[in-house]
Amino acid sequence: MIVKEIMTEDVIYVDKNEDLYHILNLMKKHDITKIPVVEDKKLIGIVTDNMIAYKLGSIRKKGIPASRLHAPLVTEKKFEAIAPETDIKHILQTVGRPGLTMLPVLENRKLVGVVTKADLLPLVKSKKPVKDIMKTPVYTISSEDRVIHARRTMLNKNIARLPVVNHGMLLGMISDKEIAFAFAYIKKDFPLGHQKHQLENLLVKDVMKTPAIWIKPSLTVQDAAKTMIKHNIGALPVIENNQLIGIVTRTDLIKTITSDPT
Repeated sequence: MIVKEIMTEDVIYVDKNEDLYHILNLMKKHDITKIPVVEDKKLIGIVTDNMIAYKLGSIRKKGIPASRLHAPLVTEKKFEAIAPETDIKHILQTVGRPGLTMLPVLENRKLVGVVTKADLLPLVKSKKPVKDIMKTPVYTISSEDRVIHARRTMLNKNIARLPVVNHGMLLGMISDKEIAFAFAYIKKDFPLGHQKHQLENLLVKDVMKTPAIWIKPSLTVQDAAKTMIKHNIGALPVIENNQLIGIVTRTDLIKTITSDPT
């Protein structure tokens, strides 16, 4: 199987001069977290929710006005491009490694598609239960914790999201996307002198996504992939007897394509 058989061809992209809020509106409208950036029709990088959260979090003390927030500020310029004829096996070998999780597809230097982990999920066919591949213990956050604490935990643990719990009960999820949107709109809606205070005191419960979609440990890996596709989500908490016992991500599921195809 080759890339052009699974890639997303209808690519949402932006010019490098677009402002951050237009980019966020596109992310919200199309329910996406990554957008290619072009200059003179040439791909120069990719904006991600992770980069937006990182940049806006790191500049919270600098008082940068919203009018200066444009694509170049939050663009990841290091990326690996692939060709439409690239074998899918090449991509599967890189899943889980550090780096961007969107691969732009170039043909004659023109952007003709992208491949993300979501594009690979339909290839997941394993019938083993998710309890066999889920991660445990699970890093979690309280709804009363501050968002900057959640973000720090995600950076330290190299994870893209955290289940929000209260006494072991799942309340919601917080990810780079929710943090990026929250940080960006504080920059837009509050005067420079008030932004630092708002950013540092924003609570998880104010931005977390609810309700959280979860699964049972007996669900098959293939059905977990179908659930992710249906709800367009990147991770599924695993619940047993009303308690959070594990979590599975797109990466965990995709790795079964080569390790346990059946």
